[in-house]
Amino acid sequence: MVLPPSHEVTQLLKAWTAGDEEALGKLTPLVYEQLHEAARRSMAGERSGHTLQTTALVNEVYLRLVDCGKVNWQDRAHFFAVSAQLMRRILIDFARSRGYQKRGGGAFQMSLDDAPPVSVQPDADLVALDYALRSLASVDERKSKVVELRFFGGLSIEETAEVLRISVETVVRDWRLAKAWLLRELSEGT
Repeated sequence: MVLPPSHEVTQLLKAWTAGDEEALGKLTPLVYEQLHEAARRSMAGERSGHTLQTTALVNEVYLRLVDCGKVNWQDRAHFFAVSAQLMRRILIDFARSRGYQKRGGGAFQMSLDDAPPVSVQPDADLVALDYALRSLASVDERKSKVVELRFFGGLSIEETAEVLRISVETVVRDWRLAKAWLLRELSEGT
């Protein structure tokens, strides 16, 4: 996938920040495909029958971006980095709300004596990943950003390098080390 032209997106972001609502209308088709592809990649790891669909995720990201108010958009890289963060937050919030529902949020209350035996294992993979990423960020913020952009943002190694303004080799190295670190963190939690 090819990112839209940097200068065009950056100009539209700056115009939008300055209050030009027409710029938002021109910006949307330029970034929509990239956001949709990122959402598709993020959703690929979810269970089948997931109630949050790719288009709904993109729409939610878009609504939050529009509601951001007066963000001082620096450039296209800043926009896609914020979009990846929003995608992560939305997916994490959704996973947490599912966990809330699994734990009986809003359900009829029953005493333990009256309840039938039930074994439910919560689907906490995404929430566990979020905790592990927060822990990684406290140790190495850049590696955490690489994971966020690659996993939640769906960016390629080259696109991640462009967004973070680092070399492709650094992204490859950070990605490899972050995956190993996260694997260790996640396996210790099980």
